[in-house]
Amino acid sequence: MNKPMRMLVQAAVVLTTLTAAASAHAEAEFKLRWGHYLGNSKFLVPEQNFAKAIEERTKGRVTIEITYSGGLGKGNELLPLAGRGAIDMASVVPGYYADQLRFWKAFQIPFVFNSSKQAIEVSIASYKDLPMFKAELDKMNVRFLFHQPLGEYYLTGPSPDCDTVEGLKGKKVRSFGADIPKVQSAIGAVPVTIGVGDIYEGLQRGSLDYSFINPGNILATKIYEPGKYSCGPIMSIAGHLIVIGNRSWDKLPKDIQEIFLDQAAKSQAEYIPFLDKVESEAKAEIESKGGIFKPFPAAEMAKWRAAAPDVLAGWVEDMKGKGQGDEAAMVAKRWREMTAN
Repeated sequence: MNKPMRMLVQAAVVLTTLTAAASAHAEAEFKLRWGHYLGNSKFLVPEQNFAKAIEERTKGRVTIEITYSGGLGKGNELLPLAGRGAIDMASVVPGYYADQLRFWKAFQIPFVFNSSKQAIEVSIASYKDLPMFKAELDKMNVRFLFHQPLGEYYLTGPSPDCDTVEGLKGKKVRSFGADIPKVQSAIGAVPVTIGVGDIYEGLQRGSLDYSFINPGNILATKIYEPGKYSCGPIMSIAGHLIVIGNRSWDKLPKDIQEIFLDQAAKSQAEYIPFLDKVESEAKAEIESKGGIFKPFPAAEMAKWRAAAPDVLAGWVEDMKGKGQGDEAAMVAKRWREMTAN
């Protein structure tokens, strides 16, 4: 075969392969759009794996395209967009919907959970056994799939004195939300509400004595440079919810719905060991760059918890004013039982 003919044959093979691939993709019965408020990163691999697994397990009948960084809607828009069917799936931060997800936002109350793993275990049990969690999502016309765990929170700053309650007195500590400032000010720390992107400069200029984020973000934002010492872990909470709109769900055949639920359970189980791995790797990399991790002693943590207000009880009181006090009390009682050990 001469060279021109050989090149022609090779081009034909490539074209046939690309055409077949495009045809296979085009033949998907259900093309779902997933809106994400976060940028694409290695910390979202379990969610990306979920989308891939669905496509593989349905043999291409379902394809899921994730759009990051608010490309399909801002963080505070994704939930209603999924409920209306404007998008099919969403990663939803409960705190962005404080009035609509009053029960789900409680997963970000400080000093309730002892670990990220425990927070997710409580989440799974709550959705299964406590009807108010499903009811909230039903009102928004979405279905729960799985829950993102978050890395443990550490105090990070230039001084090594972040491992005692006394050492934090009078120190300016990064804060966020309504409840976290309460537990910080209870020990004499000064809460400073700033975004993650402003922490580096705050530590560098001294307007902040300690950050308050997880190792993955400590590494990503390089705050180990102005803040050599990280003390913790201090707090464990849960992150965003992965949901699918009921309009999209109802269009899926039962066999595909069963695949979704089974894979959601698998992805939920995958998330905790994945998180442990990436957070451990982040800590190791921070240490290789000169960062130092110091444990926050159990005795000091006990002092802090004793000084802090019972924020979960405060949430119950707040829910009474919204006409949901009895349900909130039921949730708090169950959570205290589950986290007692």
